[in-house]
Amino acid sequence: MGTRLSPCGGLLFSLVLAVLTAVCGAPPPAWSADRPVHLSFASTFPGNMTLIGEGARQLAEKVARASGDEIVFDFHEPGALVPAAQTLYAVSRGEVDAGWGGAGWFSEVDSAFNMFSSVPFGPGIGEYMAWMYAGGGLQMAREMFAPYHLHNIPCAVIPPEASGWFRKEIRTVADLRGLRMRFFGLGAKVMAKLGVQTHGMAPGEIYTALKDGVLDATEFSLPAMDQKLGFHQVAKYYYFPGWHQQATFFDLYINRAKWEALKPRHKAIIELACGDMVREAIASGEAAQWKAMTEMQAEGVQIRRWPSEIIAAMESAWNEVVAEESARNPNFRRIYASYDEFRRNYAIWREHAYLK
Repeated sequence: MGTRLSPCGGLLFSLVLAVLTAVCGAPPPAWSADRPVHLSFASTFPGNMTLIGEGARQLAEKVARASGDEIVFDFHEPGALVPAAQTLYAVSRGEVDAGWGGAGWFSEVDSAFNMFSSVPFGPGIGEYMAWMYAGGGLQMAREMFAPYHLHNIPCAVIPPEASGWFRKEIRTVADLRGLRMRFFGLGAKVMAKLGVQTHGMAPGEIYTALKDGVLDATEFSLPAMDQKLGFHQVAKYYYFPGWHQQATFFDLYINRAKWEALKPRHKAIIELACGDMVREAIASGEAAQWKAMTEMQAEGVQIRRWPSEIIAAMESAWNEVVAEESARNPNFRRIYASYDEFRRNYAIWREHAYLK
């Protein structure tokens, strides 16, 4: 049985409530929320590009859904705010709040940034993630990015890439000499040692350069991505394995001042969304490649695996690059030492746990 208020009691309750409302301010309605936080968001890759371009849009959607639209990443295509290759630099300068790309795109600042993106003759996805998350890699990455006002969050990791499209079959190392080839990251330094004239180039520029004869060859990414870019229409020899990128990380970059201003709950939502993106990138990346490869084969593409002597020459050249970069750059030497020690310790697990 409920308690009934007397008329005087009801009047007293109303007066107290009126006084509290006047002093403290009217309580907000239960449905009200903070004004949405909008972050300008520039991508290095077109939003319709399989996996790595689509990933930026998917991240924005996940964050908006998880936060109830309290956090909004306003996606912009490459070139809309800044050129694709300048995305991380613009975030660093505070011209853009956030960006989507890979650490290797910041390597003009320091070659050691490449180590947080992909490593020639490096580990597969599991081992690379182990070093990044549990072996100190991410901590070192953030220490390096901090002076440039960048906070990075790993947001995707993809399977091995193809290692190149060529107009002619490559039978020996000598066949590589003099070729003009688009190549990314530390792998470009390896190819240069084998006599290749390497060129850095944003995704949207590659096909035209290949078609017009500015390039003789190119590498870009996974078969499902390469197929949509149309490289197979110009070059018919497609080489594997992707010795230069056995696994590749892509990150969300947020200007450090913007990141620090976010509420802890908002930071957690972004981090969890990126973790979910990593899972989806691995699964989608592994699932999509066979279809693209078989379709391109049907159009006359010759899928080739590098001869063992060429792989050996590439690995030897990579060891030279490691020695030179370590001697030249203290950051590279320090980070490579961490990575190399982790891999040597991990080897007993790798050798015994997995089928060969």
